[in-house]
Amino acid sequence: MCEATNGAWIRRTIDFVDTTIPSELSAVFSLLRSGALIVNPNGLVLEASKPARALGLVLDQRITNTELAALVQQVHEDGKTRKADIRLRMVGQPPRQLSTRVALLNTQHVLALIEDRTKERRVEAIRRDFVANVSHELMTPVGAIKVLAETLTEAATDPDAVRRFAGRLQGESDRLVTLVRQIIELSRLQGDAQLQDPSPVRLDELIAGVFDTNRTDAETRQIQLACEGPTELSVLGDAAQLAVAVNNLVANAIAYSPEGTSVVVSTTDLIDSVELGVSDQGIGIPQADLDRVFERFYRVDPARARSTGGTGLGLSLVKHIAASHGGEVKVRSKEGRGSTFTLVLPKQADTDSEELAG
Repeated sequence: MCEATNGAWIRRTIDFVDTTIPSELSAVFSLLRSGALIVNPNGLVLEASKPARALGLVLDQRITNTELAALVQQVHEDGKTRKADIRLRMVGQPPRQLSTRVALLNTQHVLALIEDRTKERRVEAIRRDFVANVSHELMTPVGAIKVLAETLTEAATDPDAVRRFAGRLQGESDRLVTLVRQIIELSRLQGDAQLQDPSPVRLDELIAGVFDTNRTDAETRQIQLACEGPTELSVLGDAAQLAVAVNNLVANAIAYSPEGTSVVVSTTDLIDSVELGVSDQGIGIPQADLDRVFERFYRVDPARARSTGGTGLGLSLVKHIAASHGGEVKVRSKEGRGSTFTLVLPKQADTDSEELAG
């Protein structure tokens, strides 16, 4: 009876020791920016950092993820440090990629360190896809230029053939230059970081410049360029980037519009933002493709895009430029009737109104 009583007392003592940790360690845990758990031999979580709790890894002092709980148990049993990548599923959220390292902290406690690698893995995947797509897209004009150069050499004595192939060579060279320029611009905007020093940009001046750039192509296709809405609106941003975005939208509208139609740029003054829309009377976009038109290198009609010199990067650039300005880009379209792309951008504050309000 005495031995049984002593045994129970020892177990209670061990449980007490197992469920307490030094206050200094708790203080350290409160400062951690990554996930960390201290677990006793009974599987009780004695301490958890805020990031670990935010990931939902602990509930009622138990590890909720079965893979992580199994790792902790194995380390308790054999004392060997283990590493593993874990896929964490959270209700109502996309799965997260966790990198874990589990090791003995002392004879009774196991320390589990958890890093959320979701963003890094996503960036790595995007980078791999981007490099693969860029390599493929660059090879198309480069291969064409090589073939045309060889053909020019063989046709050196035929002036008509030289002129014909030289024109095609120029077209492929222009496409390559455009592609490289857009790749460089997109790489600078990839993070969607907000502009550091935005300045006022007059939309009427911006639109006039874009019309000048595209006027020759529009006249060649007998397409009328028109502007509607308030004329003296300003937004906060980078004039050069905004010119690239609007130019891409207008150039796309011209390229995909039938001859003899119109491309209209409209402006709308909202309370704290400005909408700039570019509408065409072109072929429109199938409903199934609307959610993908802003993806890099995505083309609704690849054959038509290549024939018009499209790179598949223009709309992606527009999306990233809008995001870097704290805005967005929207699209609505109907097949056979045309499309409207709308940039929504923060409006420049009215200084006079602010002074009166003050």
